[in-house]
Amino acid sequence: MLEQAVAAFIQEAHEILSELEDQILGLEGQPDQATIDAIFRGLHTVKGSGSMFGYTQLAAFTHHFENAFEQVRSGTLPINRDLIDLSLAARDRMEEFLELGGDGADAEALLKSPETVALIDKIKAMTGSGGANPSHSARVSTVEPGQMQTFGIRFSPLKDALRNGMRPDLLMTELEELGQVEIQFTANELPDLKILDPSDSWITWSAKLTTDQGLAAVQDVFIFADDADLDIWEVGETDEVAASPGTAVEKPEAVEKQEKPQPAGKQESIRIASSKLDGMMDSIGELVIAQARLDAVSEDISNPALHAVVEEVERLVLSLRDVTLAIRMLPIENVFGKFRRVVRDLSSELGKDVRLITSGGETEVDKNVIDRLGDPLVHMIRNSIDHGIETAESRKQAGKPAQGTVSLSARQEGGEILILIEDNGGGLNRDKIRERAIKNGLIAEDADLSERELYALIFEPGFSTAETVSSVSGRGVGMDAVRTTIDGLGGNIDVESALGQGTRITLRLPVTMAIIDGLRVRLGQSVFVIPLSSVEECVEMDEDETKRTSGRSVLQIREQVVPYLTLDTLFNMPKSGETNRRVVVVRVDGQRIGLVVDDILGQGQTVVKSLSPYHRELPGLGGATILSDGRVALIMDVATLVRWAQSQAADIQKVA
Repeated sequence: MLEQAVAAFIQEAHEILSELEDQILGLEGQPDQATIDAIFRGLHTVKGSGSMFGYTQLAAFTHHFENAFEQVRSGTLPINRDLIDLSLAARDRMEEFLELGGDGADAEALLKSPETVALIDKIKAMTGSGGANPSHSARVSTVEPGQMQTFGIRFSPLKDALRNGMRPDLLMTELEELGQVEIQFTANELPDLKILDPSDSWITWSAKLTTDQGLAAVQDVFIFADDADLDIWEVGETDEVAASPGTAVEKPEAVEKQEKPQPAGKQESIRIASSKLDGMMDSIGELVIAQARLDAVSEDISNPALHAVVEEVERLVLSLRDVTLAIRMLPIENVFGKFRRVVRDLSSELGKDVRLITSGGETEVDKNVIDRLGDPLVHMIRNSIDHGIETAESRKQAGKPAQGTVSLSARQEGGEILILIEDNGGGLNRDKIRERAIKNGLIAEDADLSERELYALIFEPGFSTAETVSSVSGRGVGMDAVRTTIDGLGGNIDVESALGQGTRITLRLPVTMAIIDGLRVRLGQSVFVIPLSSVEECVEMDEDETKRTSGRSVLQIREQVVPYLTLDTLFNMPKSGETNRRVVVVRVDGQRIGLVVDDILGQGQTVVKSLSPYHRELPGLGGATILSDGRVALIMDVATLVRWAQSQAADIQKVA
């Protein structure tokens, strides 16, 4: 039980530290008391829970950090950039303590390390504190009598609170840090020792506290003690509060019980491991496949009664699938929130004034997409700041505001999520990109490329227009990693830019990777699935069009010439003898490409299954699915398939 409580503390601490970064950065704008109070409560919770669950070094360090924000909350310590810089550094050090896994030699060494000691000294210097814990008498003697308050406290942990990790003795120790306190306890309901369970809580704690810290500080001591009944009231200093052992505690008639407010319509929530959600999604996927097979059997039998039952089962399965997918959805703000720190640190490092603007953070995306989206966005934001945003002097000379902006937004369109990264910097230099591409051997000197095709070159491995390699960029690996990740997510990238005005990069991603809309096609006797998000249209294959334009593999579709791939040739399959073939037109890197297949079987929801470790590296394949007749169909990764074909010079030639 204690292990579960420690695991819950670690998860909660990670969440608090994640929120803490956003809250500290929020102080740079227009700081409000609610944000300051939230920071203090977060630090207080980590400190108190850390002491309770074996993270005493973390608690010891956090104590200094908490002292600083106690002064900020009281208005004696001003908020400035130095405080914010120091707070972010202290927050990072708290995360390091948390990652060490509790007390031990490593945690002790980290607490005594020069870096940690330097942080503590900076906090002490900023707060004017020569020691970590001023004595109680010193605290009281420096305060005018009119500012002192006396509180009565009755604290009664619930029966199973100790099993959940609560330590009332540590809470009483925290009360002692606030001022002069008298503590007693009663155990009127203690059972016979023969039946006493030592893990149950039977003790009620009573205290009389005289302090200059105010009611909020007393309440903060018990901020994470949810498994208890708590009463706090103000009394005169001569009133008797703490009862003698064995007697009940009586409060004055004017006492009001301190209850946590319960908002109307409050929704309860639980924490579960993400692996359980993944297992649930796998089971739903199998159920969807089984339902499709049942539907096929029903069609063959043609029994009206059976067909009615199958329709009802289909309705229930689809409803269960939608609910399960909704559970896995998370707001993309979980990713966006991390970049405020990235932009702040990088702009300081590069000596640029850059502001991050975010919108659409409430847009929900599948958890697996969220997990893999962070690194690509970091690369693109870093590139926008390093390559796109100019220095303040250059911007002023160009008639722009000295402060540059990077905008990060998201919205949903149908079954896709659109993420836009925009900056108002210098834009992409097409001549420079072309020159570097020719130098790297990516294109011929006389190559005629459209604007979209030229911009797509920035995602090639090793490509960079930076003249020097720095800690930020110049090695040509960032944008290549971006495209690899987005391809793996089944998405597309579109780049637009205007020289001197800025750049916009649009990511088109599926809402979920577990179940996709797919177009089923046939090659010989094999069935493949093409993600519907990549498909623009389907047309008949006209044999007379295959040898036009000097014998190149192109089709004339209305007013546009479209190159095509014959998939049976690409997959080294036997040549099809069919004459009435079909072409599925897809878009990759801004270019329309035709995929020639024998037939189009239809479209529908496709449950994505991972390929085996032996097949995951095969180019052009993104997974597999099970059809209603039990056969396995491979799911095409259109973007990597086309690029692989181009790199192999396989029956395709780009046209303008």
